[in-house]
Amino acid sequence: MQDEVVARGKRVIIRRRRIADATDEYNWRTDVELCRYDAVPPVNVDFADYLRGWRLNLYLTDAGQRSFALEDENGRHIGNIMYYNINSGRGEAELGISVGAKHRWGLGYGSDALAAMLGFVFRNTSLNWIYMRTLDWNLRAQRCFRKAGFRECNTSWQNGHSFVIMRIRREQWRERLSSARRPSFLHAIPSTADLSGS
Repeated sequence: MQDEVVARGKRVIIRRRRIADATDEYNWRTDVELCRYDAVPPVNVDFADYLRGWRLNLYLTDAGQRSFALEDENGRHIGNIMYYNINSGRGEAELGISVGAKHRWGLGYGSDALAAMLGFVFRNTSLNWIYMRTLDWNLRAQRCFRKAGFRECNTSWQNGHSFVIMRIRREQWRERLSSARRPSFLHAIPSTADLSGS
């Protein structure tokens, strides 16, 4: 349904999560490789138990208002994105993304989704800072975050893992947006010296 869509990137659609997404999410949460990237242990319950917890989280908390599914241009569920750890006093929140569909890794879906999600958050909330954490060895994620405008600001240590913290400010997002809208041909206009042949 159209009202399920909250943002669109160049290739990615960000929409509200559906009960049908639980199967994909269960498969991703039980995948050892994917869990290693999230620095969490794989889920170790059967699907029925997982689904009960999944429904509770989605329908009885505010997660449904800030946790979304990612679809590719063909309408396939490829991952999730959310903002959380909201601190209204500091005007900041953490953003998390997981592209669970491994065949979509390295193709630009992550940075496209981040750019679309930043637009959604900054247009619909009063937050001024968005930050992300990733494992210090996950260079692919760090490249993806930089492509979306995030910059390193700190490191942290949690549960035996070292993380890089990256963030972006509302004003930085606005500047990137306005520079992306400027016509590129303006930079290609020759100077008067070039035209005079001197």
